[in-house]
Amino acid sequence: MSGQRAAAEPYATRFETEVTAIDGRRVRLDTSYFYGESGGQPADRGTIGGIAVDDVRLEDGEHIHVLADDPSFRSGQRVLCSIDWTFRMYCMRAHTASHALYGAGRRVLEDLGYGGFDIGEEKIRVDLETSSEIDDETLLELESLVNRAVWESRPVSWEDAPVANARERDRIAFNEATEDGAFQQGRVRIVTIGGADENGGGSGTRARAPSGGPTVTTSTDGSAEPWDVAACGGTHVRNTREIGPVTVLDRSNPGEGLTRIEFSVGPDAIDRRRVEKAAALTARRTLGVPLSDVGDELARLRDEREAATERARSLERELVETKLEGSEPFERDELEWVTTTVAEMEMDTNDAGELAREAAGEVADVVVIVGGTDTAYAVVATDATSSRSAEAVVAEVTDAFGGGGGGSATLAQAGGFDATPAEITAELEP
Repeated sequence: MSGQRAAAEPYATRFETEVTAIDGRRVRLDTSYFYGESGGQPADRGTIGGIAVDDVRLEDGEHIHVLADDPSFRSGQRVLCSIDWTFRMYCMRAHTASHALYGAGRRVLEDLGYGGFDIGEEKIRVDLETSSEIDDETLLELESLVNRAVWESRPVSWEDAPVANARERDRIAFNEATEDGAFQQGRVRIVTIGGADENGGGSGTRARAPSGGPTVTTSTDGSAEPWDVAACGGTHVRNTREIGPVTVLDRSNPGEGLTRIEFSVGPDAIDRRRVEKAAALTARRTLGVPLSDVGDELARLRDEREAATERARSLERELVETKLEGSEPFERDELEWVTTTVAEMEMDTNDAGELAREAAGEVADVVVIVGGTDTAYAVVATDATSSRSAEAVVAEVTDAFGGGGGGSATLAQAGGFDATPAEITAELEP
């Protein structure tokens, strides 16, 4: 058998076995249904002989149970073991949901590969290798498909197969680097989410746990198109309906060619849906449109805002151009200078620099525009034939008021001054 006993019999949560070795708080058992941390799935929680289990590790293929306190039992003694069913079931649901997500990805993404998986306390993440762009619309499609697979009550089964045979089968997600726990002595554990028309089991064979526990589906006859087939060593539910609600949370790019999708199951998924629904209803009330029209209305308002911003920017530029043209130049260093402030505007240094460059040589030899709402900045432009360097003017300002900046002989800028725009222009004017 490949994989862990817990993966083969995930519904077995109470068992009695013999303690084979004790090393401090590290305990070995003759038989263990505890899941040892592997492949992105955390270790089971529970008790051994009434003492809490802090961790379960796999060392050379053997389960090492790390207790929270020193054991009160001896090697050779039989102990009652209990696995925390709530956490075990959460991991079963989360792990099966990751397969359902991958199955959804098979249907909407190109060149799909499996890049990793991790179960956290509140969310699960799956790393997908794909050339497809996963935008918001794709996220919604993936979430919809996963929850349809849950609603359709598709059977979940697992079987042990020779690795060579598994490699020849089409559509198996096969990654030995991330799923090493599924492989053992030339065999691999294959987990299948079956077709919707199998209605919870189809004609697959079924086996009962040795402890007399619940029946577990171990294979299907392949009579329906499977939703997903993958090499996996984790614990899973017997039917997708046991997963419950799934809510996709977000996406990110942890590395080249990888897209990470985060989702929640159970109460966390329900809570996230409530937050999202509340936001949608608030938007509907605020915008005064049906919920189905909120997206279009927001897009319309965004376009209006962008157009208004562009109009305001254009008006600001026109105002500054007028101020520069109407300014009375003053003479300094045998050159004509013009200074103006735009402190009352939202103009940034890029626009200010462009206006100063256009005015240099037209309205004066040296043009200085000073602005900034929080901290002041100064932009200096000079005529190409001028004997005065724009960078030298900026250096003069930083020497007087601190800050920093730089540029070229014809265009330079600086910021972070310990002064107001009015104080800076006063320093430059005679």
